Parts: sequence; structure tokens; C-alpha cells
Amino acid sequence: MNGEDNYLGTLYQRFPVNVARGKGARIWDVNGKEYIDCMGGYGVALVGHCNDRVVSAIKKQAETLITAHMSVYNETRLEFMKKMAAQAPPGLTKMFFTNSGAESVEAALKFARKFTGKSGVIAMNGAYHGKTFGALSVTYNEKYRKSFMPLLEGVKFVPYSDPAKLEEAVDDSIGAVILEPIQGETGIIVPPDDLIPKIREICNRKNLVLIFDEIQAGLGRTGKMWAGQNWNTTPDIMCLAKGIAGGVPMGLVLTRPEIMDSIKLGEHSSTFGASPLACAAASATMDALTQDGLVENAAKTGRFFKEKLEGLKERHKIIREVRGLGMMLGVELRFEVKDVLFDGISQGLLMLYSGRNILRLLPPLVMDESTVSRAVEIMDGVLTREEQRKNVS
Repeated sequence: MNGEDNYLGTLYQRFPVNVARGKGARIWDVNGKEYIDCMGGYGVALVGHCNDRVVSAIKKQAETLITAHMSVYNETRLEFMKKMAAQAPPGLTKMFFTNSGAESVEAALKFARKFTGKSGVIAMNGAYHGKTFGALSVTYNEKYRKSFMPLLEGVKFVPYSDPAKLEEAVDDSIGAVILEPIQGETGIIVPPDDLIPKIREICNRKNLVLIFDEIQAGLGRTGKMWAGQNWNTTPDIMCLAKGIAGGVPMGLVLTRPEIMDSIKLGEHSSTFGASPLACAAASATMDALTQDGLVENAAKTGRFFKEKLEGLKERHKIIREVRGLGMMLGVELRFEVKDVLFDGISQGLLMLYSGRNILRLLPPLVMDESTVSRAVEIMDGVLTREEQRKNVS
């Protein structure tokens, strides 16, 4: 599209869109064509592209102080931590700053191992936690893992919807359980209502550290500030990233105090973690979520979006299932989604995929119902064309 591929390897699925600017729930390419953005930068554009609060905070901070290592104090960092502490799940009072989701998972795994003294971890079939070595070790899909074996030892995978299998897998080596409250990469898999509380109960009884990866599902995405709130369940460690700083790279790990207190001086650190620039953007993001009603909008508009998608299912035999919560939605098709994605782009709609046959929708939480209606209208057309190609009637 612009010569980038001359310098890059083949590490990314590339879409034929050369993005020039964005605002709210829309982006524009270099030719001025407008797109409704249901990709949301893989969930990073949480509070909307170029959110006014975030832009203003970045401009102000960039003129004041861009970098300050964690070995010194900083008021911008403290301001963000106070805002996060006011919203954090009960008991998760300690924080560690990272720069990405995978880094947050790496830190969580280290913290759990240090606290429990046990190296074994139980992860879920279908889990996706990142592609660095530790995060990859608890990521399920063989296509990501097979070229990089051996990974961390002592990791066991169990069916996501079967707590009995989880309990059977616990032995003296196991110190932690890690899961996504809603599985994203695997296709927006929402657990049965009793599953998450049952896993919490097992962890309590077996003295296991429960880690929630809320990198994709947290921060209002599901219509509640934290995905675990949908099941009234609090983990011992929670991993955050993606949209936490409105598009600026940042991650965060929240833990119970006794877990963080088990880590000695210098045992884990980050050069770039908690930069004033990222913290200013994150503080503005928290304001957008809490003061501008974006969590509530994710719930309300997300329900509207899902109802519209259910309507599509009634009209299109190509759709197998619609699922999700809030602005974290999936549409499972009976065929591969590649042509649907590219047709959507041609019609001004940017969507994601999960695996080969699932459309994943992670729109900014600022999206309104009229924009949703237009997005669904475009989807209706591209699904009709796909059914014609596949001779589905």
C-alpha cells in the first residue's frame, strides 16, 4: 500500500487500508475514504481515536516531561495510580507498570511463581496471552507454539468450560491458574454463568493464585469496568494493556499486596514502564471511561449491536452464532471470513477475525447506535454477497 512491506517480514496479516487519520469510531485513509472502525486497533482504540481528553493530556505532558524512570517519583504517575486505585477490583491495591499485554502476562507469571514457590500453571484450552516466551507458554494454539518449543515447563491446559478437569489437573507443582474471563483470540467465547465463580472457589480451596487476563476484555469493554464483574469474581492478579492509555503503549498488573510484597528489590523492572507521557494518557483514558459514560455506553450500545447481529443471523444462513458482551462481539460463520473482511473494507467497514471463520468486533466504546446501524447494514450486504459466492440459499 505504501512500501512498508519492503522493510517488514511476513509477520502480520495485512489489510489494504493506508490509514491517515482517525476520530472517534471512524478512520480515514490517505485518499480520504471513510471507514467505520470495528477493529479498533485490536481493541486499543478503546475510548475512540484521538479522544479529546487523551490528545489534550498528551500535548500538555509532552511539553512538560516525557520520560521519568520508576526510580524517581512523578506526580503524573501518582495521579493515574489514584484514579486506577479508585476503580480497581477490591483488594488489588498494588500495581506494576509494563508497556504491553504480553509484558503484563510475563510479570503476572513471575509474581505468581515467586509468591507460591511453585512453577506449575494451569491455562485454558483456547487461551491467548501473547507471544513472548512466558506468555506463549500459556497460549494454547499450536500454530503459535510449535516453532518455539521448548517453552516453560509445568504448564497444563484444561477445557475452559469444565472446572472438574481443572481441579483434576491440580497437583503439588501447580501454583497458579490463568484465564481470560472472555476468550478473545479464540472467538469471543463467553463462559457459562457459574464457571468463573467455580474456578475462584477451586483456587481458594487449593491455595492457587488466580490470574485474570483482562487485556482485551477489561476497562469497560464488556459493559462493566472489569470483565470479572459480570460474574462477581475478583482475581488475585489482573493483567491490563491495549486501550489503557488511549492508544499510547502501556500495560499494568494489579495484585493483592501480599503477592507484590513477595518480590524483592530489583527482581523485576521496566525501563519504560509508567512514563509520564503514558500515565498522562492513561489518566485521561480513565476520565473518559468514568466521566463520559463510556462503560455505560458499551453496555447499552453493545446490547443494541448484538440485537442487530442477531437480526442478521435470522436473515443469513451463513451465520452460525452471535456471541459476546458489550462491545466485545463475535459472529461465527459457516465459512472462512477472509472475503467478508475484504468486502467490508471495500464498503467502508473495518472488522477483525478470530481464527478462520469468526468475525471479531472490538469497536471504540464511543460508537453510537446510528453508526452501529450503518455497520450492520454494510455487513448485511457483504454477507449476502458471500452467500451468493458460496451458493447458500
